[in-house]
Amino acid sequence: MPDYHDDLRLAHVLADAADAATMDRFKALDLKVETKPDMTPVSEADKHAEELIRGHLHRARPRDAILGEEFGVEGTGPRRWVVDPIDGTKNYVRGVPVWATLISLMEAGEDGFQPVVGVVSAPALNRRWWAAKGAGAFSGRSLTSATRLRVSKVERIADASFAYASLTGWEEQGRLDGFLDLTRACWRTRGYGDFWPYMMVAEGSVDICAEPELSLWDMAANAIIVQEAGGRFTSLDDVPGPGGGNAAASNGLLHTELLGYLNQRY
Repeated sequence: MPDYHDDLRLAHVLADAADAATMDRFKALDLKVETKPDMTPVSEADKHAEELIRGHLHRARPRDAILGEEFGVEGTGPRRWVVDPIDGTKNYVRGVPVWATLISLMEAGEDGFQPVVGVVSAPALNRRWWAAKGAGAFSGRSLTSATRLRVSKVERIADASFAYASLTGWEEQGRLDGFLDLTRACWRTRGYGDFWPYMMVAEGSVDICAEPELSLWDMAANAIIVQEAGGRFTSLDDVPGPGGGNAAASNGLLHTELLGYLNQRY
């Protein structure tokens, strides 16, 4: 199996640079915020963080392609860095500390591009999570100060904690009734949203989570971290990995039942 240690170290360097840039503008009274064509917000900090990451990658990995939320795809080849400079921009611009920079390296294989390295850095929470293919998933502030992540062993939906972002997307896709049935069947539900529920699945503090509509940069880093912690990350159609346009993550034991609820159509 390839050794991704150097790529993982680079991803941490990229996250350090992004953390410094985003924290510098967090809660700034003069923060500039625009609305993109899809009606989602983007701040000057989103753009600056992605520009910093791209600049580092141009110098350190000039042959690798880059896909970022704010500036699109650049380059071609079997290796592609996927970047969400601020996942949770709506929180960021309102001063809510639940946001993170998501950085992933994806490699081409028989099943298309799949993540092999992922770093999720949430500096306002003073938290960071990461993983590399075959090397496990960890949490801590550095590679040398880390705790191994493992998913929970909860086996019944009735005992499960379920995290989700909002109700809107489920209703638009005709999945709301199944979603509500799932919330009624679970022990506990909470609307944490964005990157955080996936990290809690990896940590074992949440057992299942799902979102009905996402982009690749929202999922790639989360997917490898959940998988390396022993969990499953698929689309709602049970396609492994982050390429399906939506996501379901679990400790693995509850995955089939999770998808069963979310694919109910009335």
